Amino acid sequence: MPRIRIEAPAKLNLNLHVGAVRSDGYHDIDGIFLALAFGDTLVFETSVSVKSEDLTDSPVSIAMNWQFPAKKTAVLDLPPEKNIIFRAISLFRMRTGYDRGLKIDVEKRIPAGGGLGGGSSDAAATLLALNRLILSEGGSPVSGETLSEMGAALGSDVPFFLNIAAESGGSDAGKYTCVARVSGRGEQVQLIAMPENYSDLSFVLVNPGFPSDTASAFRQLSCMRKAFVLNAPMDETFSDAEYLSLLSAPPHNWPFVNDFLPAFETDNTNGANSFRNAGTVYREILTVLKETGAEFTNLSGSGSTCFGVFTSRAGAAAAKEHLLRRWPCVIETFPLARRAIPYYN
Repeated sequence: MPRIRIEAPAKLNLNLHVGAVRSDGYHDIDGIFLALAFGDTLVFETSVSVKSEDLTDSPVSIAMNWQFPAKKTAVLDLPPEKNIIFRAISLFRMRTGYDRGLKIDVEKRIPAGGGLGGGSSDAAATLLALNRLILSEGGSPVSGETLSEMGAALGSDVPFFLNIAAESGGSDAGKYTCVARVSGRGEQVQLIAMPENYSDLSFVLVNPGFPSDTASAFRQLSCMRKAFVLNAPMDETFSDAEYLSLLSAPPHNWPFVNDFLPAFETDNTNGANSFRNAGTVYREILTVLKETGAEFTNLSGSGSTCFGVFTSRAGAAAAKEHLLRRWPCVIETFPLARRAIPYYN
């Protein structure tokens, strides 16, 4: 039976603006996403088809092998139907009729609730792997547009991971970028040519050891804006040309922000987030990253991972060693240098 291995990269939000609540309950966002070399690994093995009108009868086994640093925030009692990998399989089956039994082994490294898109990346990797399995068995894979529709139904970050993993054709064949402008509720993904200097950048990620609940973070942001009569600052976003120019500049000149960060810092006592003193902890981490030589620092997503950008690999390695004295979950990584497409092994 076919056996496919696929990497599921983590992401960082270099810049993240959050708009007002939309009629569908989501928020508009606008920002720059960057895929990283650090991430999860998923291995898919198929078993025989189950002849049933109900595709949910086809067995699915998901083994979560929690690695560092994900084990620090591991969700060990999550029901199978709540696992986004399981949900991705169910959705793919409904749309395609794919009926193979599946055994999935996940080397889980991206911490849950870390703002690194781990669940969304796993979902995107699952859709890509299933599409490749259909092709290997002589079937017709679904289009990129259909994959994106399924991805958007699973989570706002999934379309980004599908886009950076897409195999390009035509005049763009062989080109790759791990950077994109993401807008709408996350379904609008515009790939950005990766500046040449990005191959020299190192990223030091610091996870404080606790997760950040996304829904709670949005409530915290709404509470801050209501208390201070602040409008959602979507008018502060940059044009495509401005983003390209800014991304090509040295990191110490980046004017990027994350709208969630001041929300955590404004009021740490109302308990809106899962960790009440998150803002204080984030500021401590960001300060130490700066002190150890980071040219740019920020919070990723709605937390809880902070990161620093270094132009020297030696400097990033030294900063990591220093930060490990205070926080146990520190990773040094780089921009993703190749597409995360599935392959047989």
